[in-house]
Amino acid sequence: FIQTDAAINPGNSGGALVDMAGRLVGINTAILTRGGGSNGIGFAIPANLVATIVEQAKAGATEFQRPWAGITGQEVDASLASGLGLDRPEGVLVSELHPASPFATLGLQAGDVILSIDGAPTNTPQELMFRLSALGIGREADLVWMSNGARHEGQVTLAPAPDDPPAEVTD
Repeated sequence: FIQTDAAINPGNSGGALVDMAGRLVGINTAILTRGGGSNGIGFAIPANLVATIVEQAKAGATEFQRPWAGITGQEVDASLASGLGLDRPEGVLVSELHPASPFATLGLQAGDVILSIDGAPTNTPQELMFRLSALGIGREADLVWMSNGARHEGQVTLAPAPDDPPAEVTD
């Protein structure tokens, strides 16, 4: 979600959240309020994620499918960055990787650090999954990662989860 201080009145969900230039940023969804009304913190679904959902619906999907990463990862903090030889904390450290993962197909391994997808930084597992979801299934995305101190680039094909991924590896 995008957090906003824009007023979202009860019954106003689904309205446009726009920037100062009138560009669509998100779709207003909810408000967290103590006293009711529009006083509180508003939340909107980012416009690029909504666009992916709409594309899938137009193609006949009845449920939204996110691309499957097939990885378990963690945020790189300062101590991890130092141990990995990174100049600063950045990226998602891959701790587990399913053999059928599109990332494994590209050559990533446990211990690698995913830095960006399609030019956008990925600094938490949640951010990684959002970026994948906003890109959608069926696309190829540019990936930048570090492995054994060397920077690598490649393209990962975004696909849905296999029919029966193992329960111990989550994306």
